[in-house]
Amino acid sequence: EDVGSAAARVGAVWLALVLALIVLPSALGVSLGISEAYMWVLVKTLEWATIRIEKGVKKPQPQMLKTPAANGIIERDETPMEKEIARLHRVDFEFSDIFYFCRKGFEAIVEDEVTQRFSSEELVSWNLLTRTNVNFHYISLRLTVVWVIGVIVRYCFLLPLRFTLAAIGITSMIVGTTVVGQLPNSSLKNYLSEVVHLTCSRILVRALSGTIHYHNKENKPQKGGICVANHTSPIDAIILTNDGCYAMVGQVHGGLMGVIQRATVKACPHVWFERSEIKDRHLVTRRLREHVADKSKLPILIFPEGTCINNTSVMMFKKGSFEIGGIIYPVAIKYDPQFGDAFWNSSKYNIVSYLLRIMTSWAIVCNVWYLPPMVRKEGEDAVQFANRVRSAIARQGGLTELPWDGGLKRAKVKDTFKEEQQKNYSKMLVRNGSIG
Repeated sequence: EDVGSAAARVGAVWLALVLALIVLPSALGVSLGISEAYMWVLVKTLEWATIRIEKGVKKPQPQMLKTPAANGIIERDETPMEKEIARLHRVDFEFSDIFYFCRKGFEAIVEDEVTQRFSSEELVSWNLLTRTNVNFHYISLRLTVVWVIGVIVRYCFLLPLRFTLAAIGITSMIVGTTVVGQLPNSSLKNYLSEVVHLTCSRILVRALSGTIHYHNKENKPQKGGICVANHTSPIDAIILTNDGCYAMVGQVHGGLMGVIQRATVKACPHVWFERSEIKDRHLVTRRLREHVADKSKLPILIFPEGTCINNTSVMMFKKGSFEIGGIIYPVAIKYDPQFGDAFWNSSKYNIVSYLLRIMTSWAIVCNVWYLPPMVRKEGEDAVQFANRVRSAIARQGGLTELPWDGGLKRAKVKDTFKEEQQKNYSKMLVRNGSIG
């Protein structure tokens, strides 16, 4: 009994400290400087570790510390097919033409542009996390001691703290939206709903030790519009709702996520679809158009890539979001991988494993840029509009722009892609007179 009562007292003190020092300041939107001090210590520690690694590597094994190539291990020649094959001959088909296709095939096997976007971004230097690059091994006793201390801090202090904050944030979200959802529709209900969403998002960001820098706030999404952003992680939504409220779009889930969805939709007009409905493009488009047409409703938040990409690139935007009409508010999100890997490889880790990795990282640090609103130009189709918005996001976030569908993460390349190359080659032969 004494042990139980002592544990209860410790738990009560722990909860009181968390509420007083973190939850209450987060709810009020103020900072006591604790997170700033933590980040300062963290940055200084990582800087020291980097110097130690560089010194340790130079002596025994100079090849250990590798700087990842910016453009990959293959120097690709982006010359079009016609010009490349034209170097080999002038008119007729020749057997040597196959070398062009063989080389492209070898390049794709060794290092294709798609697969590498679904693996974690490689770091220049080890960030003292358990999950690290194979290039970094034992350097010194001092560095090993710091790493061990880091493991103890992350798993024995930060993980319980973050779990407590996440539990408080999620519980507050469910209870708060359920209570607000009982009120009749009015401006007061909308105001209270936004307060609940903002407050709980701020608590959840603290649960991630999040440090977020928002730029160009004058371009923040407005009601009746559509906010589109590149997608790296499920926490992208929390990162954005920490600075403003949005209406979410997505499929209805079960479990804890389903409880949250059912609670939040009572207080805010989120757009949730059943599994059978999400496949009906016309139904989805109609419901989204109805939402956008009401200028009193919160802006819709959509991630047009449809899957998570590893914080280095922006892949093809699905055109559905750009067929709805209305104003598009592009947002670029770029995480700093030095403090923690925010990318979710859903084909490798389930959501529980992913959240454990996030909550045992040092911190989540990212930049968010609000871009000027964009509208569809006259004569511009949805695909062209989507590509224009994607290009703007890629430029602002310093991300590589790729034309590939993120769905290739789980699916095979469509036959139309292969047929397109075959058609281009046959057209070239016909035009040169080799066939005819």
